[in-house]
Amino acid sequence: MATPILALKGAANPTIQALLLSSARRWRQAGRSVVGVVEVPLPGGAGHRLEDLATGAQYEIYQELGPGSGACRLCGSGIVAACETLCRQIAAGCDLVVISKFGKLESTRSGLIAAFAAAIEAEKPILTAVAPSFMETWQHFAGSLASFAAPDEEGIEAWRSGQR
Repeated sequence: MATPILALKGAANPTIQALLLSSARRWRQAGRSVVGVVEVPLPGGAGHRLEDLATGAQYEIYQELGPGSGACRLCGSGIVAACETLCRQIAAGCDLVVISKFGKLESTRSGLIAAFAAAIEAEKPILTAVAPSFMETWQHFAGSLASFAAPDEEGIEAWRSGQR
């Protein structure tokens, strides 16, 4: 059996997010129960939202801080709401979990980390992405449960076909 987690790396975030979304849609059309969240761009390219793959609900993940602000724009409440919903969906049962990425918040055990943990505990396969700057933290978190792939459909499908 393939590793339970496949982490994509080696492309820009918009490319990876589009691939996560298209993979999830393809699997849902094939009758698989897929839950998760992916980043979708805001109109005008001024940031992203998290989109729930099961319901289509969108969660704000950036806050407007005003001109000249150098502070982090991540919006904790939207990320927490998305994570709580995803954890409930995992607990209700699914075949596959897609999580937008292991990034800045997850590397500090925040953000969507509880959803990663819920999927691992429920023994559900996870498709995600990891930014290069968080690779060491990711490897410490996921260990031997994860493998890496370039962001292409063939590699993702080969991994998925190895899942139960």
